[in-house]
Amino acid sequence: MKHYILTFLLLWSSLLLANDPIKITATVSKNPVGTGEQFEVSFTVNGNIEKFSPPDFRGFQVLGGPNQSSSVTSINGNTSMSMSLSYVLVAERTGDYTIGPAIIQANGKQLRSNSIRMKVVKGSSVPQQRQSGASGQPDPQVSQAAPNVDISKRLFIRAVTNKSNVYQGEQLAVTYKLYTNIELVDNALDKLPDFNGFWSQEIKNNNPNVQWETEILNGTKYSVATLKQIILFPERSGKLTLDPLGMTFLVRVPVPSNDPFEMMFGGSYKDLKRKIKSQPVTINVKPLPETGKPEGFEGAVGNYSMEAAIDRSELKANESLNYTIKISGSGNLKLLKAPELTLAADIEKYDPKVNDKITETISGVSGNRDFTYLLIPRHEGNYAIAPFKFSYFNPSTQRYVVLNSKGFDLKVAKGAPGSNVTAYSAGQQDVKLLAKDIRYVKTDNLKLSRSGEGFSGSPLYYVLLGTGPVLFLFALGYRKWYRENNADYIAVKSRNANKIANKHLAMANKQLQSGDKKLFYEAIYKGLYGYLSDKLNIAAADLNQENIAFQLKVRGVKDELINQLSETIDLCEMARYAPVSGISEKEVFDKAKTIINEIETNA
Repeated sequence: MKHYILTFLLLWSSLLLANDPIKITATVSKNPVGTGEQFEVSFTVNGNIEKFSPPDFRGFQVLGGPNQSSSVTSINGNTSMSMSLSYVLVAERTGDYTIGPAIIQANGKQLRSNSIRMKVVKGSSVPQQRQSGASGQPDPQVSQAAPNVDISKRLFIRAVTNKSNVYQGEQLAVTYKLYTNIELVDNALDKLPDFNGFWSQEIKNNNPNVQWETEILNGTKYSVATLKQIILFPERSGKLTLDPLGMTFLVRVPVPSNDPFEMMFGGSYKDLKRKIKSQPVTINVKPLPETGKPEGFEGAVGNYSMEAAIDRSELKANESLNYTIKISGSGNLKLLKAPELTLAADIEKYDPKVNDKITETISGVSGNRDFTYLLIPRHEGNYAIAPFKFSYFNPSTQRYVVLNSKGFDLKVAKGAPGSNVTAYSAGQQDVKLLAKDIRYVKTDNLKLSRSGEGFSGSPLYYVLLGTGPVLFLFALGYRKWYRENNADYIAVKSRNANKIANKHLAMANKQLQSGDKKLFYEAIYKGLYGYLSDKLNIAAADLNQENIAFQLKVRGVKDELINQLSETIDLCEMARYAPVSGISEKEVFDKAKTIINEIETNA
């Protein structure tokens, strides 16, 4: 279809321009220009171009191009057509320069454009954005070679923290942001940061699609996407480093072409694979001051309030009540330990039930944590629950704070008859009912038997007695077989790989039924990678599609199956950033299950 369109355009434009002489004109967007200042040079032709050769841009750096455009105009019945090719340049040094003529071939004739004299005055420094040849224009050989294309300033990841100087236990936030002004074709996550020395809490994003924004950084416009946002709490003092986040991208870059057909329909492009990662970030963590540290301080850092409550103050012995301590505020809430209560010996205490109502945002962790204790007074009387003390360090004021809850008085009445513990009456201890601890002495008739008439000495007794040594010998044999069968750790992992994969697939099926597409694709992705890691004995750090394909080929797996596996992994990875189309989740699930079964059969 493309060839028919091109033929039609050539015939049509030839008829339009049969009587008009073809000429080429060179123009610039500004003259003079300053060093470091971008400008555009355009070559306009009033006809079809069979071949185009750009001039020597000596003294200038080419930032982009050729960019092409075409137009057809008709005035009073006179129709004309023109095509324009443009380059974006930047001046490198001051002086007077000449942009030579461009050469075109049209209708079997070779034509040259006019030359342009440029004056370059002192300006800003020249940005170094790409490799260039000795002539100042991009070297086609360099542009074609993927390793030499410099896109480091057009695609990168930044780790942005809201604090770089904190106290131990003080919360800080780090945001990993992707910056790009180049076309992205595909991407894959290589390595997540480890956050050694930190307790981390990732901020959940309920939107499965990546949200893009526009940002100006150092005078350059970028499309920016937030990859991850994480709240960190340093667990020790000193210089701690945030590890980089690494990703692999497939980018599309234009390459020079003299083919007018390619230039007319968007030019020629090349897809390049690039691995990028953020720069490590150093956090200075200060130790908590020893001066003023309260007795019993448990490491809480932030800004908190506290309250305590009981659900009843009057009850009977052996009845229960709930005593709740609620700590609210912002800081390392999830690291707070259960308070140690000091109670009367006659009050039995059970481990607390912890209830969290906590939210994580880029501003930090905030909310409340409740500790609810079940208390049971075992004897009647009047009891007091002493006030509870809670201390924390406030990094804003750089001071320790001690909070005191209010105390409570309990009035415990005598327990009801039939309770299952010891209850005290006035002046004496009466045993009411002691369940399994103490039983009454039986006074009724007892059934007695002679020695030897019971189970001991019976045939069943001796059969069971001999069963023990037999089972012992069987256990020894089984242990020997088990050790020999599991001595090869790699073989064991390979045998169990299918079981691990089935667990992830079961989770994926559960997410499929619930309609959570993001968690579904994550489960498929983890299932395939976890299965391949165990099956092929590839460490997680070396687990990539190249190594997977190589190991599968060594094991005799067909290329068709390997390609299906790669397509499924790429699809699951892409689904984390944008919705996929053309295939249903059920088809992806069945495809992943079939791939694993085929590998189990052939590998």
